[in-house]
Amino acid sequence: MTTKEINSAEVRFLSRSANEGFARTAAACFAAQLDPTLEEVNDIKTAVSEAVTNSIVHGYPDRLGRVLLRLRLLEDNTVEVQVKDWGVGIGDIGQARTPMFTTGGGERSGMGFTIMESFMDSVKVRSAPGKGTAVTMRKRIALRVGGGR
Repeated sequence: MTTKEINSAEVRFLSRSANEGFARTAAACFAAQLDPTLEEVNDIKTAVSEAVTNSIVHGYPDRLGRVLLRLRLLEDNTVEVQVKDWGVGIGDIGQARTPMFTTGGGERSGMGFTIMESFMDSVKVRSAPGKGTAVTMRKRIALRVGGGR
């Protein structure tokens, strides 16, 4: 069963670290349509930050590239966020999702996917070496008395 989309937006930007803050703010503003709590907004912002940082640091380790932020609101009060790049891709998704594994050197914690999974209801990763990575995350926003659409 497919959940009907009620709104969507896309933002494309270069893989510059300065754009991580832009992406998290854009996602938070878009999700605001569902009247989320501050905690729900912060969860979305944290997960988006991790996904975008992964694209920038791991997807394009030695060059500037493109990142797509695709946002959707679904009729079941769910926010769907996709972060996509056309970078180096992930050879072994299972290994990449293992806590503490990183290809980013000693200054990286290797906790990006673990953090995304802890703040969102679902995280799906599609990737192909040399073709890029797409991370799709969903979070259902609780309906509140007197709030919502």
